[in-house]
Amino acid sequence: MKKRTAKRALKWIGITIGVLLIIIAAGAAVMFGPFVKAANSIEKLEDGLYAMEFAGDYGFDDFLANGGAASDGEVAEYLVSFLSHGFYKADGNVTTGSFGCSTIYTQDENGTYFFGRNYDWAECETMIVHTKPENGYESVSTCCLDFLGFGDKYAPDGSMTERMQSIAAIYVPLDGMNAKGLVVADLTAGDDEETYQRTGKVNLTTTTAIRLLLDKAADVDEAVALLKQYDMNSSIGISHHLSIADAHGKSIVVEYVNGEMLVSETKVVTNHYLTDCEKRGVGSAQSRERYDTLAAYSGPAGAPQVRDMLESVAQKNYPKTDGSYEKTMWSIVYCPEGRCADFYFAENYDHEYRLILLGKNGIKDGRQYKLQTKDLCAQAREAGIDYKPARE
Repeated sequence: MKKRTAKRALKWIGITIGVLLIIIAAGAAVMFGPFVKAANSIEKLEDGLYAMEFAGDYGFDDFLANGGAASDGEVAEYLVSFLSHGFYKADGNVTTGSFGCSTIYTQDENGTYFFGRNYDWAECETMIVHTKPENGYESVSTCCLDFLGFGDKYAPDGSMTERMQSIAAIYVPLDGMNAKGLVVADLTAGDDEETYQRTGKVNLTTTTAIRLLLDKAADVDEAVALLKQYDMNSSIGISHHLSIADAHGKSIVVEYVNGEMLVSETKVVTNHYLTDCEKRGVGSAQSRERYDTLAAYSGPAGAPQVRDMLESVAQKNYPKTDGSYEKTMWSIVYCPEGRCADFYFAENYDHEYRLILLGKNGIKDGRQYKLQTKDLCAQAREAGIDYKPARE
């Protein structure tokens, strides 16, 4: 009888342990499931270029509800406590320094709008990030992984820990477009003034402000209204301005001067101040040269023409004489109305990656590895997008 009782007890202990393990595994799946799926989605497209997809809650609403962040360090602390569940750990210093960039907003002969963007920097690891948040708009964005500060040995597609760390890229976009056709790009503004607003509002850094707009703003007016609700804080210790455009013909620059948010309509943005302020025009000679080159273009301009414009102001056209090195790490031609884009990496304008939002299976259906012959927006229509030009 005792043996039978002991066997029964052991049986129930085994069952109990099994149930507990199932519960623990289920809890881990709930906690880490979306993150593991995102980590496993990371794909190396070519040397220095990666892609990742995240569908689910990456904690941005919680980030805002808890006061946001007034520095890149505070963003990292939040990622430790919520997003990465302890996997995020910086293994070096966040990269700082200025970067030179250009944007242009055009219209083709059919009235379709396009937004071109160059990101100029030294060689860096780059990630294209496709997100589908639970409470926000689907978007595609681009991140310079060097800004994450994970150290020289970090491999975005390496160990599971490194892949989990890569999820932090969601919080440091440098440009992007959402499913409503809103496009945002970060550019340096022209001097060393850092912005640290202190008006008692929820804090944002430059990159988390871009994430806010991609997740929550449908057009330029909504973007401006949202930015006014937050205190801005400069990322990576430099001055910034934001080039923002939408699918309805509106394009602006947002700048911060002496702690004040300023807005001006413009089709071209480079790296000098453009708003009506005491710093208007402050910036490098190369910035003004790139601005003048882009502003001189007249007439209709579709995706191929915008690509050529971006190539005309790529860093290969401005060789350094002081021994330093800079490259146009990526160029993107966004079509806000078609919710699609052509991505060019490291000044290779003969090879594009096509990104399509709202397609049946996300951007992976649209990403191609050879030069496209179809019109950018035509392929978006074929992907099943309800394409309705704003002019209609």
